[in-house]
Amino acid sequence: MVLERQLGQVRGVAAGEAVRSAVDAVFTYMGSGSRGRRRQGRELVRLMEAARGTAAEAGEWHVVRLLQDSLDYAEGRILQQDFQERYRIFQDGARREQSRDFVASSLRAMHQWMVAAGEAYLRDHPGAGAEETLDHFRAQGEDAAFLRAPEERPGRYVIPRGAAEISLWLERLLRSDRIDVADPAESARRIAGSAQAVSLLAADRAGQLVLRAAELRRRAERLKALRAVVEDRAATEADLQRALEGNHWIFGGRFVGEAARRRLVPGDEVDIPLIRGDGALYVVELKRAMSLTPPLVKRQRNAWVPAAQVHEAVGQAVNYLVGLDEHRTRIRDEFGIETRRAGALVLVGHPGLHPDVPEREVNEALRTFNSHVTRVEVLTYKELLDNAERSLAGGRDPGAGSAW
Repeated sequence: MVLERQLGQVRGVAAGEAVRSAVDAVFTYMGSGSRGRRRQGRELVRLMEAARGTAAEAGEWHVVRLLQDSLDYAEGRILQQDFQERYRIFQDGARREQSRDFVASSLRAMHQWMVAAGEAYLRDHPGAGAEETLDHFRAQGEDAAFLRAPEERPGRYVIPRGAAEISLWLERLLRSDRIDVADPAESARRIAGSAQAVSLLAADRAGQLVLRAAELRRRAERLKALRAVVEDRAATEADLQRALEGNHWIFGGRFVGEAARRRLVPGDEVDIPLIRGDGALYVVELKRAMSLTPPLVKRQRNAWVPAAQVHEAVGQAVNYLVGLDEHRTRIRDEFGIETRRAGALVLVGHPGLHPDVPEREVNEALRTFNSHVTRVEVLTYKELLDNAERSLAGGRDPGAGSAW
């Protein structure tokens, strides 16, 4: 019902007849269920993607953005609460006071705690500066995931200091091929809560060497698993996103990590927000790989050129960059992320979609296209993974240098 009402708003702002007809096709499918039930599933996603493509061809980029939100909600990338609030779907367009009051009371309690904790910290560290105080709160925020409720102190809770960093180290160690553990993350959390176990592991001077070897092994396994998803003809954009998240090293050494927030601009939620070494943002826009339809490239005169899917994806990435430019000052002040030099990478398709076209010519068509586009680069999933795999095979950590 929520999606249906939002799509009704989308149709209301569509200008072209072709765009409205494409949205109507979505409505027709949703309403074709038995006993009044709304139909869903992969076909619904395909029809919404088709409507988004029609809107892009018509140049109705505001409709493209709205339909992208529809797809993100349908595939679980936008929560229902956020979706309802953003489009004022219920209560005659009014905001839900209960949600507002809950957020307000939570924020108030959090800030009261932060003020009290800050005062206590400054009493113990009278010479501490602003950055040192912020570092203290950052560490406490990470350690909060390990909050304990001591049996001997009912109604009281304890945040153990340093537990998050220890747990991350342990999880990576347990994921190595030396030890078989059913759930490394849960095991690491359990060990991190044991002061005796932590003291024994901390005394191991070879721990960092073991960790590095385990990390390289983990990355090789991760590439193998990711390639399986990429070559799956049924894999959706959501499947590819889940496989790529948390593996920023695949994109090359100029990136130091992923941004914690994917929604920096109202109405836009990027797939993977990477942070470069200079602190600037780099947006990764994910499209389908082997399940991409229509084709990735097409024949034009005597050369292969990118097809409409590529142009549509680049247009979407450009829209993201425009939004980031327009909100640059707020994003920098609120999140500490620089977007003035932001760029974008579009991952789309696979040479296997064109068995009759040499892979070299598919890659060359995209490289030629890239040379004429600023701030946006297009790459196939296979080329990205091949570059990362070559780095590993050469004995070099992909995170130590550019992989593409």
